[in-house]
Amino acid sequence: MNLKLRLSVMNFLEFAVWGAYLTCMGNYLGSAGLGAQISWFYAIQGIVSIFMPTIMGIVADKWIQPQRMLGLCHLVAGLAMLGCWYMGASAGFGNELSDKSAFIVMYTLSVAFYMPTLALANTTAFTILKTNGLDTVKDFPPIRVLGTVGFIATMWFVNCAVWEDGSFSFTLAENAHKFQYTFMQFFVSGVLSLLLFAYTLTLPECRLEKKEQAASLAETFGLNAFKLFKTKKMALFFIFSALLGMSLQVTNGYAGPFITSFKGSADPSVATSFAANNATLLTSISQISEALCILMIPFFLRRYGIKVVMLIAMFAWVFRFGFFGIGNPAMPGVILFILSCIVYGVAFDFFNVSGAMFVDQECDTSVKASAQGLFMLMTNGIGATIGTLAAGEIVNHFCTWNESGYLVGDWQSCWFIFSGFALVVGVTFAMVFHPDKKKG
Repeated sequence: MNLKLRLSVMNFLEFAVWGAYLTCMGNYLGSAGLGAQISWFYAIQGIVSIFMPTIMGIVADKWIQPQRMLGLCHLVAGLAMLGCWYMGASAGFGNELSDKSAFIVMYTLSVAFYMPTLALANTTAFTILKTNGLDTVKDFPPIRVLGTVGFIATMWFVNCAVWEDGSFSFTLAENAHKFQYTFMQFFVSGVLSLLLFAYTLTLPECRLEKKEQAASLAETFGLNAFKLFKTKKMALFFIFSALLGMSLQVTNGYAGPFITSFKGSADPSVATSFAANNATLLTSISQISEALCILMIPFFLRRYGIKVVMLIAMFAWVFRFGFFGIGNPAMPGVILFILSCIVYGVAFDFFNVSGAMFVDQECDTSVKASAQGLFMLMTNGIGATIGTLAAGEIVNHFCTWNESGYLVGDWQSCWFIFSGFALVVGVTFAMVFHPDKKKG
């Protein structure tokens, strides 16, 4: 199989695992008696990202080849995710979980080993491409696109898949047994993780760099990646990565419950709209946009540099939240929802993918995996944790779960607050971040 195709399959499975539950988990948590804790479930992803990607990056730099570490992490993550599915299935459809603490522990274990794989997948792809004389800036984005395709594929699958009374079917019509509302989304994710574990065993080796002299204590534990903070450019880059990372999980956690809440509207045209009954499918437009935007990154990075690319991402977040604030699922308001999903591709890719490529270009080969872990720590770790918990407090202040299982309230104020924050971060970044243009 062609090398780039093999890496594309790896990326497809990597993000398919995440797409099965990331944008629709909130709806299941509401029915399982954990609706008030939605922000904590997304914050857990951030909390484990504070240390797990760095630790696994250190291991991948020093002892275990990154593609092997990638597989081992997916093995543990997949088994734990299947544990979540089993607990949900044991409780039964539509019932609250009998042991919510055990469910949270199992979910935490799964994401603790999944989150490092985002950086490990990048490291694996970059290493294999370079070993074979390929250009990461040119050849990586098309490979990464397949990751987004995988995310979209499982979003569509769980949106339409139904398991009811022992039978399996697909439907776009309203059905409470759709995977997007039930514990079956965790089953899909767990199985895909185990499949990726098996697939990593077939990938080419990523040989570890051998050092002729004894490593210092800092090098041994990968702490030398933090020396990047000594450079003003990199320090500011990581700080603003954390600030922008505060926006990453907000719509993942709340777009589904927000759009689904319109099913409780007194207006029949809104309550029965296609968008309100297919929230996961609607939000998948975000990932379609993401797939297209990834292909634009090499052009924008080479022509404008990392500062302009990140500024575009920051202001895209302003529109992402703002359009949600003024739209609704019925025509013509749904057009604004669609526009929000379109700009998400720019908001996410121009930050996450470009940032990973920028870190790879700026770092010494001996700390590349650790540096990618550090980037994950600042974005999906510190930034996402603070941002998600803050968003949870805001949403819980303005909205509540009603007796019909919908999260209703003053959503508009929530989205405008999130949009205002992204605007402040973007303006500040434009004023203080001044990298060498040729290195962008």
